[in-house]
Amino acid sequence: MGMLFADKGLISDQEIEDALRFCAGQVEANLPQFTRKFQKAYSEGNFYQPIENDYWTTGFWTGQIWLSYEYAKEMGEERAERLREAGEIQIDSFLDRIERKVEVDHHDMGFLYSPSCVAGYKLIGSAKGRKAAILAADQLLMRYHPVGEFLQAWGPMDAPENYRLIIDCLLNLPLLYWASEETGDAQYREVAEKHIHTAMANVIREDFSTWHTFFFNMETGEPDHGATCQGYRDGSAWARGQAWGIYGCALAYKYTGRKEYISTFRNVARYFLEHLPEDLVPFWDLEFTDGDAQPRDSSAASVAACGMLEMAKYLSAEEAKEYEALARKLLKSLYDNYAVKDSKASNGLVLHSTYSNHSPYNTCDHKGVDECNSWGDYFYMEALMRLHKDWELYW
Repeated sequence: MGMLFADKGLISDQEIEDALRFCAGQVEANLPQFTRKFQKAYSEGNFYQPIENDYWTTGFWTGQIWLSYEYAKEMGEERAERLREAGEIQIDSFLDRIERKVEVDHHDMGFLYSPSCVAGYKLIGSAKGRKAAILAADQLLMRYHPVGEFLQAWGPMDAPENYRLIIDCLLNLPLLYWASEETGDAQYREVAEKHIHTAMANVIREDFSTWHTFFFNMETGEPDHGATCQGYRDGSAWARGQAWGIYGCALAYKYTGRKEYISTFRNVARYFLEHLPEDLVPFWDLEFTDGDAQPRDSSAASVAACGMLEMAKYLSAEEAKEYEALARKLLKSLYDNYAVKDSKASNGLVLHSTYSNHSPYNTCDHKGVDECNSWGDYFYMEALMRLHKDWELYW
């Protein structure tokens, strides 16, 4: 991997500090509008509008608050207390949401509750955060199918057309591992391990590109077929899905210790890296490259960088250095060319993401194209924090 992008620069430690300082300031500036409300999943005209806590992405905004709190506290800044108070108010909202079961009949309990409530518990010992996150883990267990051994992504549990998992779910599983550790109940961990094994065996193709979604036979649990909702077409590699695969492989190894997931990570990461355009920030589908009139998905670069930095912890010093360098190169391009630098231009952090892009071959709605999105902003901050210090995962 060391030969890849030898001509590309690395983000410097000073640029990381400058970026984190701007991000924390931007998050703090957004608190009046987004303390009792949440960011919409994507910006419109580069500005987020406030929504209620009723969508699968709201945890990423709270995660930005906690990352900003961590940074501000470390820097001895007064804003830390304001950020902490906002994080606690948002935890109250997440506890209320899971107790009232508001829009929680899907697998994204990890995306919702790890960067909000688990983070709050780890950082400030929030008892409400702990309670909410355990309830969320209980809710996630309800998506488990023993026939097939996986957590169903969405839709009614008795519907054959929804008998499937998606690659994103690898990021929801740390919630289950955390719940096992906190409660001493092995069931959460056992379900997570079975899902990881099923996912890794099916969503990764022979060439190490990835399926967005994979279907199973409802009667037998046998693998049926892969498909895409989010990517350009069924056989292409949706950029963010490939990035979820990179981070998902790293987390799968972290939590299972299965050596084969290291080699899977290397190959999934290589496919992603070899399909990047000149500036290292992918188009929304890896089918496209320089010269194609297609939108980017800057969020995929941030997710992939986080995955590389996580896996670097478990590799030899030499290989770890290579992946850290690759992550720094991705972040250098994001910082130089995609990051918001002026709060008058956007209330987000990173421009040119794609939430959902319609194509002739998929079923996507066209929304959040060439905008900021909430997870893109969150994972950009997380990647910066990982390079800034020895960061304790929220995941």
